Amino acid sequence: MKSAYADLGGPVHHVDFGGPAGAPPVVLVHGLGGSHLNWTRLAPLLTPYARVSALDLAGFGRTGAAAGPTTVTANAELLRRYLTEVVGEPAVLVGNSMGGMISTLTAAAAPDAVRGLALVDPSVPLAPKVKIDPEIRRLFLVNLIPGVAGWAMRRRLATVPARRRIEETLALTCADASRVPEQIIVDAVALDEEMTAANPRRDLAYLGASRSLLRLLARPDAYWRAMESLPMPVLLAHGVHDRHVPIGSARAVAARLPHWTYVELDSGHVPQLEHPQELSDHLLPWLHTLK
Repeated sequence: MKSAYADLGGPVHHVDFGGPAGAPPVVLVHGLGGSHLNWTRLAPLLTPYARVSALDLAGFGRTGAAAGPTTVTANAELLRRYLTEVVGEPAVLVGNSMGGMISTLTAAAAPDAVRGLALVDPSVPLAPKVKIDPEIRRLFLVNLIPGVAGWAMRRRLATVPARRRIEETLALTCADASRVPEQIIVDAVALDEEMTAANPRRDLAYLGASRSLLRLLARPDAYWRAMESLPMPVLLAHGVHDRHVPIGSARAVAARLPHWTYVELDSGHVPQLEHPQELSDHLLPWLHTLK
């Protein structure tokens, strides 16, 4: 894994996982609060067949606030610039959670830059009669409270050790957090501590992204239009145990867009960490169908 920075209106951190010369490019896009580390289990399963890279979105990982606003729409534009100025040819996007929403908006705005779109437990509108997990609802409602949200997050960063915060996050995002190897947690702790030292106001980046995501989901007409306009092949893969984006919402998207390829996984919200082999078993055959 080779680390580098690109000037895309500010320094943007990205990693090259490798792959055969001449193979098609695949770009991995993390979700809210994530980073390039979210892909370290899946990427090695893809590199025999593709040139795989991942970027840290504005405000996350090693990409700081100098890269620009951290809203979903701003990061969609950042991703477009990454594709055109760094990758330099049409790529397959693989986006998880908020990264799935960002990848969708990028693909809709710049279809010539995207050969295919794989959405892994993407943030999608809540389907009618589908209930949100009470703990997830509470966490996002707190994020909407001015003043309180920033204070609560700064206090948590200052008083709760990085490892405990990461383990609690994995408990919420995985069906079974024990499936995530210890090295993933060790690496995440090291990056978390590095990020806190480099950016004491991480809360601003996170809350900016979180609130913009919630605004798009609260009034989803533009988001639906973007999904419906996609001309490239789309794979929607969703964990049946996802607490953040209920499986009922994914099924509603698949029913509304039946020309998409839809698969369900025995995972929570981050199959690439919990069940990377199962995800790649669906992703690789789909990749081979792209022209």
